[in-house]
Amino acid sequence: MRIIVVGAGHAGIEAAYAVARMGHDAVLVTIHLEAIGQMSCNPSIGGIAKGHLVKEIDAMGGIMGRAADATGIHFRILNRSKGPAVRATRTQNDKVSYRNFMKHFLENQENISVYQSITSAIIIENGRATGVRLLEGGELKGDAVIVTAGTFLDGKIYIGNTVYSAGRSNEPASIQLAHQIRQLGFQVVRLKTGTPMRLHSDTIDWQQFEPQPGDEHPVPFSLFTRFKVKNHVTCYLGHTPPAVATIITDNLDKSPLYSGKIDGIGPRYCPSIEDKIVKFPQRLSHHFYLEPEGLDNKEVYVNGLSSSLPVEVQRQILDAIPGLDHSLMMRPAYAIEYDAIVPTQLFRTLETRAIENLYFAGQVNGTSGYEEAAAQGLLAGINAALKLDGRPAFIPGRNEAYMGVMVDDLVSKGVDEPYRMFTSRAEYRLQLREDNAFERLGGYALQFGLLERRVFDREMRKLKRRRNAIKKMKNAKAVHNGRGFSLFHLLSMPEFDYDAVERLVGEPLLKNSTLSDISYIEAAIKYEGYIKIQEKDIQKLKKLEQAVLPPDLDYYQVMGLSTEIRQKLTRFRPATFKAAMSIPGITPAAINAISIHLTLLAKKNRP
Repeated sequence: MRIIVVGAGHAGIEAAYAVARMGHDAVLVTIHLEAIGQMSCNPSIGGIAKGHLVKEIDAMGGIMGRAADATGIHFRILNRSKGPAVRATRTQNDKVSYRNFMKHFLENQENISVYQSITSAIIIENGRATGVRLLEGGELKGDAVIVTAGTFLDGKIYIGNTVYSAGRSNEPASIQLAHQIRQLGFQVVRLKTGTPMRLHSDTIDWQQFEPQPGDEHPVPFSLFTRFKVKNHVTCYLGHTPPAVATIITDNLDKSPLYSGKIDGIGPRYCPSIEDKIVKFPQRLSHHFYLEPEGLDNKEVYVNGLSSSLPVEVQRQILDAIPGLDHSLMMRPAYAIEYDAIVPTQLFRTLETRAIENLYFAGQVNGTSGYEEAAAQGLLAGINAALKLDGRPAFIPGRNEAYMGVMVDDLVSKGVDEPYRMFTSRAEYRLQLREDNAFERLGGYALQFGLLERRVFDREMRKLKRRRNAIKKMKNAKAVHNGRGFSLFHLLSMPEFDYDAVERLVGEPLLKNSTLSDISYIEAAIKYEGYIKIQEKDIQKLKKLEQAVLPPDLDYYQVMGLSTEIRQKLTRFRPATFKAAMSIPGITPAAINAISIHLTLLAKKNRP
């Protein structure tokens, strides 16, 4: 069977690869073959929570982690001094090498064909997606369609008063497809994102900025990586002087964000520099990072100076920053506004509720970031293949994966701004760590044919090694403050970390241990009590899913529910808690409130 994937960004790549690995033919349609895997914003992968998503994609056999390692030029573990649950891997990548890696990988993968064209429409027959129409007039027929259009749906670029149609930079927007999606009755929302200017590296006075080197011993992302990754560049930290705030304030009327030209909602957690000045007027300075975009090009990404102001105002901002005052701007900053699907119109498989075998994945679902997009593409590809095979859907729970948290958030709550993954969004984040991604998801990957048996067995041996080390620590003892303790007990104490226990015993707890080994062991011991409590909550919720809801339950009497949730439950009248959970907008908190209400009712009516 054949699945058509529209768009070859990060979501489309993972979707096509998953489909191909699961034995189906994938046709990947993209506007430019040279732009497969284009890093249109910052050429970096990972970061807080985003790194967790990349590790999950990797554990499921995806490509992103491998590409990050193969093209990485700067590697860092963020939050290294904090707990294992919030440690995250981040790479700065050579954007040209990353793009070339992805293109070469896909072109040499069995069951994948790539085709350069603009998709003008989805072919719908008897309520089912059966292919796509192309702008030049041809058709591609298939058994399912996955739309991963990114920011291209009716995309518009804004630079001051200059506005033009584009999907990103100077690439054509997808106008016809955007219009068809609206005509099909899908509810869409206009969202906005942006990117900063790029500067010529030879024209920056680097002495004015604080070096941010990569880790001394860089750690790779992927379990497939069998080579040592290396740092090739240094990034730099800078701060805007008060003069920048004055320039922006004086020119705010020229920003389409504040002149009313842009209706789209921008990302709260990645604001433009004019947003920062307006929303935080008390701050006289804002930090930014200078991040090289590659080894063989001179472009430097100014992370933190995203803007939609006119080019001449962008020039004034640079002139006001010591060290950038003589810099050459190679590309101006710009904002982009585009259509996104309201994701409550999707099942948790990312298939649309209205049209069978039509899936949406990535930024088109209202998310921001390469990692969020790639994770959705992977899930959409897996579920499209499973459905065609007549197999049960793959819907990871909120306790199993950040992917599960993200999809549940999108489908149940929708978006009122571009969605970004954070560790704080996951109530079970102690169990959703980078170091145990394979343990959580590797079994699914083997089951779906996404991981080869030899790779799975190798990772299981690593996992067994860690578990054996933890068992040994329960029996091995050491003296601390005149008392004997098991090493397990010592590591559970707040004052001890893995290295401190090793220093105390004078020998390695695990030979040739990696940072992932150490994080896993620390988390398993330090979080043991909390994880047991969470596991009980998870089991309780699973039992609750099967419980029957009274057909005459008055949801307006349930404390803690919003009016919207009460209206939906009253209209749909779900027969079970599981059915209630499948209704868009019904949150875990709402389910808990209903459970408490029914428990109190039962006690009240008990003789």
